[in-house]
Amino acid sequence: MTTTGNGPAPQPAARAALLLLADGRFPAGGHAHSGGVEAAVAAGRVRDAATLADFCRGRLHTTGLVAAALAAAATAGADPTALDTAADARTPSAALRASSRRLGRQLLRAARTVWPAPTLEALAAAAPRGLHQPVVLGAVAAAAGLQPHDAALAAVHDSTTTPATAAVRLLGLDPFHAAAVLADLAAEVDEVAERAARCGLRAATHGPAALPAASAPLLDLTAEAHVRWPVRLFAS
Repeated sequence: MTTTGNGPAPQPAARAALLLLADGRFPAGGHAHSGGVEAAVAAGRVRDAATLADFCRGRLHTTGLVAAALAAAATAGADPTALDTAADARTPSAALRASSRRLGRQLLRAARTVWPAPTLEALAAAAPRGLHQPVVLGAVAAAAGLQPHDAALAAVHDSTTTPATAAVRLLGLDPFHAAAVLADLAAEVDEVAERAARCGLRAATHGPAALPAASAPLLDLTAEAHVRWPVRLFAS
């Protein structure tokens, strides 16, 4: 078996599992969320492909990094309750905490059917109100036979594809241009995933204090306003 710096390289079935888990069509509820870009579009901060790229890059290096590290730590076997507390501390917005837990519940519900495992059943029983989505993502990745780096990559992929996909609907943006934005970010996505995986592995050994705490205050502020909109296209 070939290996990488983060453990055994995923076997073919695991690679397929990674593709399935990262697919926006996986029934985990992500299609109902914009990753904050709906509020950014309304405020005029995201207007076209160039400003979308700026938004995605900022999200990638802040909340994307944190989510990916949490996911990697969960895949590596860190205590999910401790990770959930760490996620709370790194998510100042109550609206975003609620959204993350809703997404975690939906992901766990889907994963228990797709990759049935005692670990996922135990997680569902231990946290009936749900855990933060990145923590669940890591547990699901482990159940699917993936490595911490795979979970980190899925998380950072989601941090950019969610707003890019939503921007197509919100702006009528050419999907080709949105895809080009994501392609241009590919090297940064890989770099952030590597960094997050290293942080996650340290956290699994030394505790959640080893996790990054990068923040995006404007995302928190606009999430609190967005949740009170009387009419909105996306849940977050």
